[in-house]
Order: sequence, then structure tokens, then C-alpha cells
Amino acid sequence: MQKGDNIVKLPAFADLHVHLREPGFSYKETVASGSAAAAAGGYSDIFAMPNLNPVPDSVEHLEVQRRIIEASAAINVHPYCSITVGQRGCGELVDFGVLAGLAAGFSDDGKGIQSEETMREAMKRCRAAGSIIVAHCEVESLLCGGYIHAGEYAAAHGHKGICSESEYAEVERDIRLVEETGCRLHVCHVSTKESVGLIREAKRRGLPVTAETAPHYLLLDDSMLKESGSWKMNPPIRSAEDRTALLEGIADGTIDCIATDHAPHSAEEKSRGLAGSAFGIVGLETAFPLMYTFLVERGVIAMERLLELMSYAPRRIMNLPADDGSYTVFDLGEEYVIDPAKFLSKGKATPFEGWRVKGRCLKTVCNGKEVYNYAKDKA
Repeated sequence: MQKGDNIVKLPAFADLHVHLREPGFSYKETVASGSAAAAAGGYSDIFAMPNLNPVPDSVEHLEVQRRIIEASAAINVHPYCSITVGQRGCGELVDFGVLAGLAAGFSDDGKGIQSEETMREAMKRCRAAGSIIVAHCEVESLLCGGYIHAGEYAAAHGHKGICSESEYAEVERDIRLVEETGCRLHVCHVSTKESVGLIREAKRRGLPVTAETAPHYLLLDDSMLKESGSWKMNPPIRSAEDRTALLEGIADGTIDCIATDHAPHSAEEKSRGLAGSAFGIVGLETAFPLMYTFLVERGVIAMERLLELMSYAPRRIMNLPADDGSYTVFDLGEEYVIDPAKFLSKGKATPFEGWRVKGRCLKTVCNGKEVYNYAKDKA
């Protein structure tokens, strides 16, 4: 990190969990708009989830996505392939051996793999192919129609809740299968204190397990919920105790990185309140200023730890080069209010609308090429 007054040059960030929606759902986001938003947030590398149409579950289907990336991505976009054919969370597995050399890893994000035997076989094939499973951990039989955390707010306001066990039960199972198969596992969007404990113990035992959480789980809890689709995501914002455990997890190294789970939807899809809105919020343009303002400035973690969480660790996990000529420049002294109307992303839903933050991205360089310049964008 190089400093000059409040202007700092930082290693460009990498996000292991982004939804770009193209091909198939370009009314929500495109590779062009999503990667431009990432560049404006200081990112040079993002990893794209496979909930697309067609699902990247074969060489032919992955090529559809790769052509779009090559034609329109502002930064490095690394696609995941699905674990199951059609990304159904069950049924036939993809051809790991063929796809491992073409994809960053394998994920059915949005769907947990419900069968233990299916996940065991996926891990065996993934390890043989030298790749990584990026797991959305969710036991569907425990969801019971829920859409926010099964806590005090849900009980007080008549909402259906999602229990914490729906996440941590599958985290426990997948860690057990890692011990059996030796497959590398990256746990997506950790939200519960129990998951943090399981991951901490897995690391103590030397298992090849890494994990991420997101800014909304670190800064929000269900006592803050509002009756708005901008507060609905999966997994949901959980209790204050869960948030405390996650903060401890990023501080002590249990949680390896901060990802956004950037999940854009149309304004109409997010206008139906907590019960009816689609799951997902956007985050690429707000992640660093939120983390800097409310974690670094308040002494929760050091700046060096934040850079580990947002740049160095994600690169190590995905074997990206540590120095590829990519960096970002921020003015850490500039204060402003988060305004979704100014986002480059097509998605505008964020629970952080109106929050005052510090840290303006002035420029992002990817592989030696300038991909974002605030002064030019503002003009």
C-alpha cells in the first residue's frame, strides 16, 4: 500500500462470488455492466457464478459465456462451471475432467447439493481434476418456505424464517467429505456462528477448506431489518451473535476473504417486500468503502487485514498471479452517501442506501490497462 495524504494505491481486489446474469438474464445485468461496476469498485478479477441460461455445464455451454466475456468484459472475468447438469443441485454430474481446465472451479450456487453421495462423488472427481468445489451450503428440507432469518424480527412481524441449521448442517457434511476425499472446498457466503466454528475446527485439523463472507453479514443483523426487498438475500442477514462471530472470523483468519455475492435483479423483482422479492443485493461498488469505513476506521481490523481479505487471499485461493500489473487508487478521505442511482450496475438494490462512507475509487488498472477513471466517469 502506497500512501500520499489520503490518496492510496492498493492491490486491485478479487471477488470470488459474483452473478453477472449473462447469458440468459441480461435484463438484470450484463457482463459489460457488471464488470464495469466491478472496475468502479476497485476490482480487477471477479468470478462468475453459473446460474445462467444456458448453464455452463458443458464445453459448448461454457463457450457461450466465454465469448460474451471476451467481447465485453472490462476486467478479468473467471467463469465457474456448475457441479450438476442444469445446476439442479442433484442428478447427473458434469464432466469435471474436461471442464476443469476451462473453468475457475465448480459451483451450483443458489442450490446446495442435497445428496451426500452426489457431493462425495463430485468431490472425488473434482480432486482428480485438480480443481475446487465452491459450495452453496443449504439443506432445502429445512427451509420450510422461509425468506428471512428465523429470529426475533421474523417472529415479531409474522415472516417465515430460515433456520441457521439449513446452512451449518451442510457445511458440517461437506467438511466431513473433504476429510474423506481430500478435495479443496471453498464455502460460500458464510452467515452463521456455527459455520464459523466448523470452519475454524476444519482449519485446525489442516483440511483444505477456505471460506468467504460478505459485507452485509458483517455490518447488519436482523434487528435492523426493513420491510424492503433490498434487505432480502440468501442466506439471510442473521442475528447479532452471528455477526459477532463473523467479525471474529475475519479477524482471526477463520474466514479467508470478503466476497460480495453481487446478485442484481430488476427493480420490479425487488419491489415486492421481504416475502415476495427475489433473493439478492448488489455490492461491487460499495464493498471496499463499507469495509474501510466501518471496520478499518473503527479499529475492528487493520488495513493490511482488509487487503488480505479482498485481494491477496482470493488470489491465492484461485491461483491468480500476485502481481499482474493490476491496482486501484482510492481517496480514503472523501466522504459521500451511497446512492444506488449512481451505480454502474443495472442492479440498484442495497440495504446500504443512504449510508455515509469514506473511500472513493479514483482509478482501477487491470493487467496494466486503465479500466476505470472516476474523473472521466463523472464528466
